[in-house]
Amino acid sequence: MTGTTGAVGVTRDGAVATVRVGTGRRANALTRRDWIAVATVFEELARDRGLGAVILTGAGDTFFSAGSDMREWLCAEPAEIDASFAAMESALTAIERVPVPVVARVRGTAAGAGCQLACACDLRVVADDATLGMPVARWGILVPPAFAARIALLTGPAVARDLLFTGRLVDGREAVRLGLASSHVPAADLDDAVAALVAAITAHPPAAIRAAKRSVDALLAPVRERLAAAPAGPAADYASMQEGLAAFLSGVTRAG
Repeated sequence: MTGTTGAVGVTRDGAVATVRVGTGRRANALTRRDWIAVATVFEELARDRGLGAVILTGAGDTFFSAGSDMREWLCAEPAEIDASFAAMESALTAIERVPVPVVARVRGTAAGAGCQLACACDLRVVADDATLGMPVARWGILVPPAFAARIALLTGPAVARDLLFTGRLVDGREAVRLGLASSHVPAADLDDAVAALVAAITAHPPAAIRAAKRSVDALLAPVRERLAAAPAGPAADYASMQEGLAAFLSGVTRAG
């Protein structure tokens, strides 16, 4: 499968698919429609028996993804915001369900739902000067359990609390130290490092790699199933969100 759907592009090189999110503008933030496209792309990839690995990357080199395009939420009804979060979660779940390894190539910032995109992948190779984190509480977002779980399963509960409570961003080196990323390299070496990792994966028999992923996923399945069955709560403290977004977007507009 090769093509582009809005802000989601897919290219194929043999058994390896590369999925690019964003357009290189607006920090590669994704609209609700884009999240739906991400889910569709990964659902299609999951059915591809010739697939050996997937690379997930952002357009350009400044941002992996800043997550959701918050302009959609300004003056939106609560139901619309909740629907955006549901689309986001569907996309992240679709990434996790791909039966072959998915490697995040992280250059620039991966924040909020952009950080979740990276965490939904099996491995994360990040540039030393990349920044990752979950600065979402400032917008009145009520962090859903699935978001917290993706962080905590990688870093442990204490670090997850730190990142979620403070909203701080960490660089590539600290991300690896905390367990948020798999490896870090100088930005100039990122493409080579990702290519070498994917080559090492696809050098093995495909059935063995798929079995290895199934085995690890079996350990995570009880947590994921429990979270999926939990009733969805409100996505945000909507009044706080509208106030914060209005001030932020007004500042962005004034700054040009």
